[in-house]
Amino acid sequence: MQSKRPSLARVHPAPETTWQQQYRDSITSIDTLCDALELHADELSTSQTAERQFPLRVPLSYVRRMQRSDPHDPLLLQVLPHALEEQEAAGYGPDPVGDLASVKSPGLLKKYHGRALLLATSRCAVHCRFCFRRHFPYALQNPRGDAWRSALDEIAADPSIEEIILSGGDPLVLSDRELTQLVGQLQAIPHIRRLRVHTRLPVVIPERINGELLDWINGCELDVVVVLHINHPRELDHGLQKRLRTLSAARCCVLNQSVLMRGINDDADTLVALSQHLFDAGVLPYYLHLLDKVQGAMHFDVDESTACAIMKEVAARLPGYLVPRLVKEQAGEPGKTPVAYQADVLPYPA
Repeated sequence: MQSKRPSLARVHPAPETTWQQQYRDSITSIDTLCDALELHADELSTSQTAERQFPLRVPLSYVRRMQRSDPHDPLLLQVLPHALEEQEAAGYGPDPVGDLASVKSPGLLKKYHGRALLLATSRCAVHCRFCFRRHFPYALQNPRGDAWRSALDEIAADPSIEEIILSGGDPLVLSDRELTQLVGQLQAIPHIRRLRVHTRLPVVIPERINGELLDWINGCELDVVVVLHINHPRELDHGLQKRLRTLSAARCCVLNQSVLMRGINDDADTLVALSQHLFDAGVLPYYLHLLDKVQGAMHFDVDESTACAIMKEVAARLPGYLVPRLVKEQAGEPGKTPVAYQADVLPYPA
């Protein structure tokens, strides 16, 4: 009897589908992903245990940028549940950056002076295997349960907060109507000056950058900063670059942060190409993070000395404005910790 396998009917969605439909049509099965890429799970060292602990989710538009029949594709490795995730090691845990110690109310985190982070939603368009919040207890930290009222009250009561960082999950999973409602309430708080949106959704579903989103950004009364998360130049295909140029032309500052990962982008050629591709799309490189030591992601880790050697070469090949700041996040510190890779160069400020 032939075993049932997930349908591939939606691997090539019609180009007119909305971003919401593409989000709903995301691949959530290892077998479906393997079939779409003409691969076999047994040659990929996939893990059903890892998949149960942190479910696979990847939009089809992102899968189409992967190289077929290549088990080492750097985009594939970012989303594929791997047997190495089952390994445990000292120093890797479920809350590597101290999120839970910084909770001020459900979904509201305050680590740094002048800034607070609001977990606008628990949902993401893609489940990255290196995610430092892959074990985060979202069920207990859901500010949408009371329409963000507790979080908004906490923000309003703290005049030291000038900037709100929308994170998650991914805040752009919210509809533009929901974003307008939430940000409208933030705008009404007199001491809030800036809004920072951390998102990977447009990277995996470029159609999220549409007229409605641009209208929302252009109409926002706060200064808006959009921080994307792009790790590899192959993520920046023509379609995404075109959309990012429209975003960079809107009333916002567009930055990018990446994570340095073994087997993904841990060489100077890749990082130089990434910075150049970003700038071509109107995006400025911002941070290159050392991996947050989250349980299940140790196989991505690049040691600090290797990272410094790579960045020294990157800095020698690019103008300064295209060199991202090499940083690491340490629980309890007042900001990102710069990692100096040249003895005669002072580290960037956090």
